[in-house]
Amino acid sequence: MIKAVLFDLDGTLLPMDQEVFVKDYMGRLASYLAPYGYDPRKLTDAVWKGVGAMVMNDGSCRNEARFWQTFAAVFGEKCLKDRPVIEEFYRTEFQKVQKSCGYDPKAAELIRTLKARGYRLILATNPIFPAAATESRIRWAGLEPDDFEFRTTYENVSYSKPNLDYYREILKLRGLTAEECLMAGNDAGEDMVAEKLGMKVFLLTAGLIDRGMDISRYPQGSFDDLLSYLEECG
Repeated sequence: MIKAVLFDLDGTLLPMDQEVFVKDYMGRLASYLAPYGYDPRKLTDAVWKGVGAMVMNDGSCRNEARFWQTFAAVFGEKCLKDRPVIEEFYRTEFQKVQKSCGYDPKAAELIRTLKARGYRLILATNPIFPAAATESRIRWAGLEPDDFEFRTTYENVSYSKPNLDYYREILKLRGLTAEECLMAGNDAGEDMVAEKLGMKVFLLTAGLIDRGMDISRYPQGSFDDLLSYLEECG
């Protein structure tokens, strides 16, 4: 019996073109930090190095620490002193990136239906953003952070997708077994990998990222199809 449903966010509950989103986000971040002495190109490269470090994180520290270690290796102690400035970016200028995302009312409708039916809901979004950015994106999807009992952010986990240890860490933190969970997402490579642990999976196809994989073996379809699939699973 499925007790908990894990959801991806970007491209799943929150429709978006990843390239458009990233271009808008990185452009605004570079412009915001330029007056503080951050060269836009150097900044962009440093952020991507930090993201890469989080994706490769081995669990020895939280993703937050791994990112700032990598970022500080480029900019030195200055960037650590400027953290409040960067955090303010997410509370202010980052909010304008919402215009680069879509909106699907069926996403929020599904979450509320599942919550009413007693499912435990976990936001299993790749934890490469601070909580402020993740909570904003949840709201852009028409939801509230508290709609989920747990949300992965760079502050609270030590791995990233598609590392199986990312999913193992969620299970451990929430006291769940893989067999009690279903992972739903739009990315065949990052989300469907949870099946290897024994989780059921469901591929949401509206914003499909197939990564050249054969996806025919996965249950898939719309939010309505996911609801039907969960009813079949019992």
